[in-house]
Amino acid sequence: MAKILFYDLETTGTMYWKNGIHQLSGVVDIDGIAKESFNIRMKPNPNAVIDDAALKIANVTREDLESYGTGMIQGYGQFIKMLGKYVSKFDKKDKFHLCGFRNSGFDDPFMNAWFKQCGDNYFFSWFWGNSLDVSAMASEKFKDERATMPDFKLKTVASKLGIEVDQSKLHDAMYDIELTRQSYYRLCKI
Repeated sequence: MAKILFYDLETTGTMYWKNGIHQLSGVVDIDGIAKESFNIRMKPNPNAVIDDAALKIANVTREDLESYGTGMIQGYGQFIKMLGKYVSKFDKKDKFHLCGFRNSGFDDPFMNAWFKQCGDNYFFSWFWGNSLDVSAMASEKFKDERATMPDFKLKTVASKLGIEVDQSKLHDAMYDIELTRQSYYRLCKI
């Protein structure tokens, strides 16, 4: 049984060791069937550095972050409760594959750091150590065409795969994960 956690984060910057997560969205996918989606908007770690340029990309403000009723620890609790419905963290053979777009170099380290900030050093009790990365999968598919593409962002890859992209919704983690999941399954069929 393949358990995949498609996910995306929006953060207060690009450095997992000093910036924080303010949105975590995704889809629990078991054997190709979406079992549950989640969209947690939370206040970032109170010690996180907030880069206004990063907030602009995600189309949020400092005021938006302050208005989120969920704190970092509460968001973590919601996330863990949801994970526990599908995976037993005490079973070494029962874990999620993490899947995203460029997640192995960006989202995965952020989420691992977030677990530690919440006092949980057992990130890999929930997830396999190697991630599925749609960007890497697309690199293989488009290696001969890569030089002709304007960039290799999610919107470009999704469009190249024939997926309609709504530019106004990009950089909302929930929308980005929908594009990522569609892209993953199109790439798996090729």
